[in-house]
Amino acid sequence: MRVLVDATAIPADRGGVGRYVDNLLPAVAALGVDLAVVCQARDVASFAQALPGAEIVAAPAAVDRRPVRLAWEQTGLPLLARRLRADVLHCPHYTMPQVGSTPVVVTLHDATFFSHPELHGDVKRRFFQTWTKVAVRRAATLVVPSEATGREVRRFAGGDERAFHVAYHGVDTSVFHPVPPEERERVRATLGLDGWRYIAFLGTLEPRKNVPALVRAWVGAVRDLPEPPVLVLAGGPGWDTGVEPALAAVPAGLDARRAGYLPLDDLPGFLAGAEFVAYPSLGEGFGLPVLEAMACGAAVLTSRELSLPEVGGDAVAYTSLDDEGMSRAIGDLLADAETRARLATAATARAAGFTWDVSARRHVEAYEAAVATRG
Repeated sequence: MRVLVDATAIPADRGGVGRYVDNLLPAVAALGVDLAVVCQARDVASFAQALPGAEIVAAPAAVDRRPVRLAWEQTGLPLLARRLRADVLHCPHYTMPQVGSTPVVVTLHDATFFSHPELHGDVKRRFFQTWTKVAVRRAATLVVPSEATGREVRRFAGGDERAFHVAYHGVDTSVFHPVPPEERERVRATLGLDGWRYIAFLGTLEPRKNVPALVRAWVGAVRDLPEPPVLVLAGGPGWDTGVEPALAAVPAGLDARRAGYLPLDDLPGFLAGAEFVAYPSLGEGFGLPVLEAMACGAAVLTSRELSLPEVGGDAVAYTSLDDEGMSRAIGDLLADAETRARLATAATARAAGFTWDVSARRHVEAYEAAVATRG
């Protein structure tokens, strides 16, 4: 079976879809799948190094502009699939060609464009709603990162349940793993947190992450403590306009700070060194930051929305999303070192079950099912 993967949608700054493809493809290749990858010219060398047995093809230079890429996807990509004699075309980010004879597998990462439309801009929401519906109608099979995402896609866009293949993400344990106390202290010093306890958040500051509510709840939980822990928000600046007003309203004597992007090597120490990692998301297609924190041996406080219980299971603590309930959950976890230690141990064990090898096997099942649709 020859699989052509369209990696042209991956941005230079490796966000979620980039990390998904980068981690998935070596695991798929390790299963003996004959891979071909089409990507932007800047990514040819990195894919060639990661996939020494694969055929790597550079797409036309102009596809670095989204309108051109989408047009090429409808015309050039089907022709390339035919020229390379691909048995399956995998489109890993919602969109797909609507012509051509090669069976297509599409990955749908998230259904919050339907379930939480207010969290997305109008253009982005319409774009992903439209392409999700196209994929449900036209793709041979669909890959989703959680049972919850599959259910939500079917609820809003329809589709035959048999066409959906759940493939949980894995975690890169070469990066995300427990680290010794001295590494935690090194990162703490880098962040100017020597001698201070802190609660960590890691993720892009977008409306879906519910960060303003986290800030308000943290204030309510710690304002009367003699040594209140710092709240550290790490990750991309995002577009949540409520974050800055929430931080501006933090009372004197409390310390909430934006750490911005942290080097990848600092993330295990940052996550594991926190009292706990707070991730009160309004909804996730999967919830990779929760899994990465668990893999580092961090206690995690998150919500029960959509996919998050599938990731966290009974190895994390949960909170409601209202300010009062979240404040109470933060205070309870801060006050209970025994529970934090128990969760940290359970988190490491549970995270070990989420591997890219298992994810790759689920993808191969989707590829094989797509080939079978040709009769």
